[in-house]
Amino acid sequence: MIRSLTPQQAAEDALAIAVQVRLKRGNDMPSTLVIEENDQGKTVYRLTSHRRTISETDIVNFVNLTGLHEPPFIDMEYVGKEMPGLHNKRFAPAPLLISLGMGLVATRIMEVVGAITEKENLGLFHGMVGVEAVVKNPAFTGDTLHVELTASVDRKTSAGLTLVDLKHVVKNQHDQIVTKFTEKIIFDPMK
Repeated sequence: MIRSLTPQQAAEDALAIAVQVRLKRGNDMPSTLVIEENDQGKTVYRLTSHRRTISETDIVNFVNLTGLHEPPFIDMEYVGKEMPGLHNKRFAPAPLLISLGMGLVATRIMEVVGAITEKENLGLFHGMVGVEAVVKNPAFTGDTLHVELTASVDRKTSAGLTLVDLKHVVKNQHDQIVTKFTEKIIFDPMK
């Protein structure tokens, strides 16, 4: 049977279905966006992404796309004989980990941007203006990653623009931090 729905009814139905699916599938589904105040009274926006397993194809394609034709990424004999400790098997280049971290939250980032824009009374969103990263542990073929994202307003610039930090913590299937990075994004003042 086909029925007509108002936009509000359609949204309510979609939310009910998403909640049911989340309950059935458990932890492999992304979390809902949580908005809370931290100890300093600053509003913080949090969510956890879905998971994704790194394949050998992912690493090879990334290395070739970006031209990282260095022995640690293209010569497995070199890796096996010359690389120390954990790095003696195929591992993901750090820029791939950052890219995957951004990609894992990409499907939800406009939800975060929308919530920040509304709650903080911001103007137009312009995009990223910087990124800072640190790698904590290697990631290998077969590792499954997810991102814990925390967003908050950093500060206003002298021109009245607002800088927002998107802090990504990329973790593997053992809940070890693989990389942490912060994207800085910018918004116009509200007009």
